[in-house]
Amino acid sequence: MKRTLMGFSVVFAVGAVQAADIVDTAKSAGSFNTLVTAVQAAGLVDTLKGPGPFTVFAPTDEAFAKIPKEKLDALLKDKAALTKVLTYHVVPGKVMAKDVKAGAIKTVEGSPLSVTLNDGKVGVDKATVVKADVAADNGVIHVIDSVVMPK
Repeated sequence: MKRTLMGFSVVFAVGAVQAADIVDTAKSAGSFNTLVTAVQAAGLVDTLKGPGPFTVFAPTDEAFAKIPKEKLDALLKDKAALTKVLTYHVVPGKVMAKDVKAGAIKTVEGSPLSVTLNDGKVGVDKATVVKADVAADNGVIHVIDSVVMPK
């Protein structure tokens, strides 16, 4: 809406503020730079900006730093292998922490991810969820402390 106020044109924004999608939520957090770079290299940005919903077990930059540099660099250059690894971190649907159950859950990659519950901590394969339920408008992010690899 545009109005004139004391000779100046003033534009008023009308409408609701929309929450960010998975990719923008990860970008704004500041601790997922390597993950965002990997998602871009794999060509998965549009998918993770799509309607979803998705549950993403998101490794932090510190988690990616546990991978030897040569191995990580090689992975970032191999689009097929990178896509396989990244889609192994994604589960269809929106699974909030309170709804997580121990057992195997099928990932977008196709292989099962092993979920464990120990003393209130959630594990996915050999990673631990360090922060749960980071909301996005097309799903949820659970922050993990290691990169998990498909079998």
